[in-house]
Amino acid sequence: MVPTSIRVIYGDTDQMGVVYYANYLRYFEAGRSEFLRARGLTYRDFEEAFRLRLPVAEAGVRYRLPARYDDLLTVETSLVQVRRASARFEYRVVRPDGAALATGHTVHACVDLDGRVHRMPRDLLDRLADGEPPTPGPTQE
Repeated sequence: MVPTSIRVIYGDTDQMGVVYYANYLRYFEAGRSEFLRARGLTYRDFEEAFRLRLPVAEAGVRYRLPARYDDLLTVETSLVQVRRASARFEYRVVRPDGAALATGHTVHACVDLDGRVHRMPRDLLDRLADGEPPTPGPTQE
């Protein structure tokens, strides 16, 4: 698990003064970016080194409690499953008091620069799993 701190800005809130629901996906992206960085790889580095991309193929969020302007949030990001050509991340957004505000997941396909599905490179898998082995998925996808 890699924690990422995010302070809610005014522009992230809606008319009711709570974080607009879609912004949690942005928080997940920030957590995922920091997860990669903690493994010694930025997304830009990944694209350049492997000539691949990891678009979101699926996303889900469960909202539990509202976050508000100026709240300090922590996005806890974990890689929970790697398959031949995809990876699943899970997220937990919490306040400093430990209250879980939202949980969710994203599944990322591994594709080449032309958008064709591609096997996850072994070097990438080794870096992603550093210190946190994901659950292996089925060999068929």
